[in-house]
Amino acid sequence: MVRLAMIYVGNRETAKDVVQEAWLGVLQGLGRFEGRAALKTWIFSILIHRAKTRGQRENRTIPFSAWSDADPLEPTVDPERFLPSDHPQWARHWSTFPRNWDAIPEEQLLSAETVQVIRQAIDRLEPSQREVITLRDLEGWSSAEVCNVLQIKETNQRVLLHRARAKVRRALESFFDERDLSRPSR
Repeated sequence: MVRLAMIYVGNRETAKDVVQEAWLGVLQGLGRFEGRAALKTWIFSILIHRAKTRGQRENRTIPFSAWSDADPLEPTVDPERFLPSDHPQWARHWSTFPRNWDAIPEEQLLSAETVQVIRQAIDRLEPSQREVITLRDLEGWSSAEVCNVLQIKETNQRVLLHRARAKVRRALESFFDERDLSRPSR
């Protein structure tokens, strides 16, 4: 819950406060819970509402660095990285795996440095993308649960998740490419 609250507020301590406020809201509103949604969805809806309200109150301005310079009409991933639409079995699937990942031992992939790169990439995402990737990939929620709690359509959820994953993937590829360049050759 803290991780989700941090999407909307500036720091971990504030996120912890928001979680406590959300639990208070749950306890106060439990008698009004009608069961139209899953209890989990209802609780997280309260959390998101409280976090958004707190975040808006604390951040009345947006820094210029938060504005995305990406062109909305530009594809998220270079189309050349996908198989052609006439491929007999895997049309429009990835044509290759990310470079250099298969050569990385599991310990290195799970290293704190790699985890930090992933966290930083997620932190740089637009809030809507950060919400979806946090719930789907970090919290393990289903698509339906995410749509329900964020009140978005399935199509929108898929687009946001795709764009978020593509940006995180790009950050990881850059990280691994830099590591390969810095290794001494044998």
